Amino acid sequence: MTNRRLSMTIKTLLAGLAALSTVLGPTALCAETAAKLNFILILADDMGYGDIAPFGSVKNRTPNLDRMASEGMKLTSFYAAPVCTPSRAQILTGCYAKRVSLPNVLSPAAPIGLSSGEHCIAELLKQQGYATIAIGKWHVGDAPEFLPTHHGFDRYFGLPYSNDMGGPTNLTKAWREHRPPLPLVQNVQVIETVTPEGQNRLTERYTDEAVNFIREHKDAPFFLYLPHTAVHVPIHPGDRFRGKSPYGIYNDWVEEVDWSVGRVLDTVRDLGLAKRTLVFFTSDNGPWLKQGTNAGVASPLRGGKGGTYEGGVREPTLAWWPGQVPAGAVVDAAAANFDFLPTFVKLAGGTVPADNKIDGKDLSPLLLGQTRESPHKAHYYFAANALQAVRAGPWKLAIAPQSEGMSKPPQLRPGEHFTPTLYNLQTDIGERNDVAAKHPDIVKRLQALAAEMDTDLGIIKQGPGVRPPGRVAKPVGLWLPGQAPSEAEVAAHYDLARLDELVIGDTLGPDEAPQIAGKALVISVQVEPKASSGVIVAQGGSSCGYSLHLREGKPVFTVREHSQPVSIVAPEAPQGRFQLEARLARGGAMTLAVDGKTVASGNAPGLITVQPREDFCVGFDNGRPVGDYDGRPHFRGAISQLKVVAE
Repeated sequence: MTNRRLSMTIKTLLAGLAALSTVLGPTALCAETAAKLNFILILADDMGYGDIAPFGSVKNRTPNLDRMASEGMKLTSFYAAPVCTPSRAQILTGCYAKRVSLPNVLSPAAPIGLSSGEHCIAELLKQQGYATIAIGKWHVGDAPEFLPTHHGFDRYFGLPYSNDMGGPTNLTKAWREHRPPLPLVQNVQVIETVTPEGQNRLTERYTDEAVNFIREHKDAPFFLYLPHTAVHVPIHPGDRFRGKSPYGIYNDWVEEVDWSVGRVLDTVRDLGLAKRTLVFFTSDNGPWLKQGTNAGVASPLRGGKGGTYEGGVREPTLAWWPGQVPAGAVVDAAAANFDFLPTFVKLAGGTVPADNKIDGKDLSPLLLGQTRESPHKAHYYFAANALQAVRAGPWKLAIAPQSEGMSKPPQLRPGEHFTPTLYNLQTDIGERNDVAAKHPDIVKRLQALAAEMDTDLGIIKQGPGVRPPGRVAKPVGLWLPGQAPSEAEVAAHYDLARLDELVIGDTLGPDEAPQIAGKALVISVQVEPKASSGVIVAQGGSSCGYSLHLREGKPVFTVREHSQPVSIVAPEAPQGRFQLEARLARGGAMTLAVDGKTVASGNAPGLITVQPREDFCVGFDNGRPVGDYDGRPHFRGAISQLKVVAE
């Protein structure tokens, strides 16, 4: 063969490979000719959109994230959920949190968690031959069957929930409150109780674990999920960073997170893995604004953690994959953290099982610069189970009142209907100018998208697309070996027949209270009042729940659903000691009986569809009242034989 013919043959072969790469994408060739792509997902906690320099911070020094942005892609319309648990559920399952019944923050020893029926991201990557590890804050359930090693992760090291959720170090008090001291978990075993001083080293310890894992698995494909405890309150930067920022300890901790990102990326570079490793950095929700100087900033966005304004759910997000993700690229197409699962599985050469519907889409065309369009027809903004807004293109329509943060949204007056508000996020990123009146056609189009979601997950109630969470009957929580409460203490704690042992002033947390969502209710209690007003029992708040109270001596039964209370009142005030029974039937029918005789009836909109996140309170109400009463004073008199049946 002549040199000229050989040269032409080589050129033809190279052209063919280039064409094949264009058709199949870089990973298809990579999978056939070299090691598979590695994945690293770094998640900050409560970090604001404006907390890092690539997204406009002038206070926080983030040189490693700056470099990551300059070498990779900045995604400026990347969405999470308003709070911790739902956001992590979305990452792990590829679904809106409501779809997998994890729409609210879970407490320690919660009876629900991540279902074994969900196909989690680590499980699907493990099927493709990946080594997998989760390091850091988990927060989708702390029963053994909810922990990472039961959902596809080979190893786990970290806190099972937020760093402010540790119980008393006094074990007798911890048993009584059913809340373990803050546990550090390795796989499924508590290895130590984390003290405040110990929290100062969490970021460093997580980072060391991550670097060691990368080094151990440099010759095989791996998935590293690194959800930091930082920068959730209480604020605990490491000793090397505390006091280094002139702006305070929150900013110290942001800069330590940047250092951690730098160590991870430097390890990838040093091992020669950069061209076959996709790294994402993002946050789980917006900044917890009410924490003041211990909180970040969402500027230029409106609102923060807990709300569905952009500041609560739009996150500072970077993607890095040298040679594939275009350097210095900025993409404003809407994407979300539930897109990680289908994207990673596709790039790993796998497929997502079709038995469970997911909401995520493959982002690889965006990441590789092949398109600038969102893969989603619409993005939906849920606060717990309630759909509050929908976005399509630059347009965002609020269909319900929204909160600026962790507080409840503004309440509508009885009979008042919410007027939808429309924002053009391209020209009004701060959501200050309602242009609904100028664009009725767009309002109508987005209302139709919301109506589509109502037939799937439901706007307020649970739709047919909602799947059940994992559930355990009597969760114990995570304790050091030998410190867990006895079987008898656990059984007594969860025996709801023993509600009658509660006394005036007692409470149960939302996860240990009667589980009433979507269930018919019967509340019975014996009362002997010594005053004409007072709360007998209350479970819920200004969004949903029920209460029994006295008004001018007359028993009142209130059911609140969709933020609208309905009350039925006995016509007369019973004398002396009497038995009350309040019922909420499946169709919404309400009845109130005194000493076995029905004295009042009415109709609520339906069952209480969402488990209240407020405490179950006996003889008072420590939250926003369900009904028209002052819940702060304790009931004067006697309350006994309390029983709640939910079925």
